[in-house]
Amino acid sequence: MPIPEDVTGDEIDKDVRQELQSLPKTLAEDVAKNLVMVARLIDDDPEGAYGYSRVALRLASRVAAVREAAGFAAYANQKYAEALAEFRAARRMTGGVELWPLMADCERGLGRPEKALDMAGAPEVQKLDKAGQVEMRLVAAGARRDMGQLDAAIVTLQSSELASNAVQPWSARLRYAYADALLAAGRRGEAREWFAKAVEADRDGSTDASDRLAELDGVEFMDALDEEQDGPSDNGGDKD
Repeated sequence: MPIPEDVTGDEIDKDVRQELQSLPKTLAEDVAKNLVMVARLIDDDPEGAYGYSRVALRLASRVAAVREAAGFAAYANQKYAEALAEFRAARRMTGGVELWPLMADCERGLGRPEKALDMAGAPEVQKLDKAGQVEMRLVAAGARRDMGQLDAAIVTLQSSELASNAVQPWSARLRYAYADALLAAGRRGEAREWFAKAVEADRDGSTDASDRLAELDGVEFMDALDEEQDGPSDNGGDKD
């Protein structure tokens, strides 16, 4: 696949560059450029990112960063079995636990929410950093919803991170998930409150919380309008 002229390969993270030093120089440069393209395209053109990840994989399948990038690209394209295999390979190579929540979410994508919940209770979760633990909580709540356990999903999301007023990188998504679960359970007033809190925390537009909030407010406005219209006609009936 063609690489734009402005891509040099130097854009990659220094840790990844260090990993690629095990390869011959020219090969390392080619792999780096393809990894840059994966990162550049994965949000807006996941199919394109996937294509570049496959090239990198053919060139350097024994590099953990390449397997991880291939996993992310497959995940972005909802190729969950493939993503899970790549994440597992990367984890075997590094011994790290960072990919554990994503692996669990792949199990959800494959229709195995029970497996995702098993992973949420595994010792690996305790080794995750705070962001990873929040991500695992989101996956576990999603698995509960997959199984039709709405109340359990709501309880799963209730945590010190959710209660905190401090805005962290995960705050918007955590508040959004909680609001969405509340709404699914018919708790509309609480859901509106939490969608509003998600909007406050969503500084980079990572969720559609503002749209959901506007939608809820629009529904409430129409309800109020209907009540106003109903009111006078009822009163008129009394006068007659």
